[in-house]
Amino acid sequence: MTAIKAAPARAMLSVLQEALMIFLLEGFSDDIVALAARGHVTREDYKDVLLPRIEAALKAHPKVRLYYEIGPDFGGFAPGALWEDFVVGMEHLTRWERVAVITDVAWINLATAAFTFMMPGRVRTFETRDAPQAKAWIESR
Repeated sequence: MTAIKAAPARAMLSVLQEALMIFLLEGFSDDIVALAARGHVTREDYKDVLLPRIEAALKAHPKVRLYYEIGPDFGGFAPGALWEDFVVGMEHLTRWERVAVITDVAWINLATAAFTFMMPGRVRTFETRDAPQAKAWIESR
């Protein structure tokens, strides 16, 4: 009876996961906000997935780090998502210790390079194949 009830719950979880375009990644210390983006990222993705994790990290640590994988299936940001990204970045500007952006999406690399001067912390971009080096860099103390 339990297995029969669990199947619809698993199916619903699968549907919810398909709808989300930002995923939190595990295996990082709690001062590192680690995520992956795919598809078309919306404002709701930021508000429902990313912001709670960032707020928890900022509450627990004076400085935080961001590990951000943007996959080849990334379709862009909705205007509301771009605004949320800007607000989150600027609101806590001095608390970002390191940011690693992992992507092969050319315009993301260019945009990251263009705004790096505004960040007091260190920012680096990595190609997708160099994700292990990005993880080592973001975790290094």
